[in-house]
Amino acid sequence: MKKNKLIIPIFITIVFAVTIILLINQNNRYEKMDSEDVKQLVQDFSFGNKSAAAASISSDTLTVNTLENEERIYHLPKDEFFVSFAPYLIETHPCAIHNLAGCRGELANKEFAVYIEDQEGNIYVDEQLTSQPNGFIDLWLPRNTDFQITISYNGKTAKTNFTTFKDDNTCITTLPLT
Repeated sequence: MKKNKLIIPIFITIVFAVTIILLINQNNRYEKMDSEDVKQLVQDFSFGNKSAAAASISSDTLTVNTLENEERIYHLPKDEFFVSFAPYLIETHPCAIHNLAGCRGELANKEFAVYIEDQEGNIYVDEQLTSQPNGFIDLWLPRNTDFQITISYNGKTAKTNFTTFKDDNTCITTLPLT
């Protein structure tokens, strides 16, 4: 009978210890880097200054699969959301989570008029921006906001709504210029 009374506390202790070890290992998966350095790393991948097998950027993390088959995960800034736009004339591809090392847009190194405002009419972007060598326009915007983007190029315009909440898309390729 005393053995049965000891088994339950021992079992609970083991479960608790395993949970703590798993949580510590989960937190150790992330590379330590401040927000500005992570943003620079994202830009380096976008402009082709750094190479990787894959560099996927979700709403919360940048996951880099190196050419040496190592995985590195970085936390994104807590108050900013990364989103990348690829307006197009003829051809696009379906995308939700942007791959900085693999996604290619049709209109590389082109100048666009970009206008972004939130639902309340606050303007976040109203300027000429040049797409990167990968054909995308990368932006960091406030989190947890509903936006509308208007992009113009050579007399053609594309418009769409998007949001910057947890698990929202970071790759917007649904911008046909008409």
